[in-house]
Amino acid sequence: MAIKNNIILTGFMGTGKTTVGKLLAQRLQRPFTDTDAFIVERDGRSIAQIFAEDGEETFRNWERTVSLELAQQQGLIIATGGRLMLDKENAEALAASGPVFCLTAVPETILARVQDDEKRPLLNVPSPAERIAQLLEMRRSGYGRFPQISTDGKTAAQVADEIVLAVGD
Repeated sequence: MAIKNNIILTGFMGTGKTTVGKLLAQRLQRPFTDTDAFIVERDGRSIAQIFAEDGEETFRNWERTVSLELAQQQGLIIATGGRLMLDKENAEALAASGPVFCLTAVPETILARVQDDEKRPLLNVPSPAERIAQLLEMRRSGYGRFPQISTDGKTAAQVADEIVLAVGD
């Protein structure tokens, strides 16, 4: 059996990384890993708790540790936290283990998908819509390094199909 590269999904929160990743893993019969869930499992606290109790830097250190560990494995479908691949070290490690796809959506779609989720510490602000637009603009060049797949108006299955075609699996 041939060794399989990882497939890494990145992009802003609410673009469908976890949903599409799980479906992709099912289709390709591969293990699925969500970096945020992996961090929560390892640390024993929610991401919101890590941010509140130890700050963002502690969380970003966790992301680095997890990225380096997952990059050493093969055949995984990996959904990353929204900012994880914007870190050069994380991006280099994971991109060396397989193709990276950046899932995208317009701010209105993102807000509709995440507005009721209280586990989004970066959106715990008076105007989440403005914050989404600001963060997307700040991250545009970082996300732009990877092939883009829009999830607007598509089902998770349609997005997974696009990725399967792109990797030829």
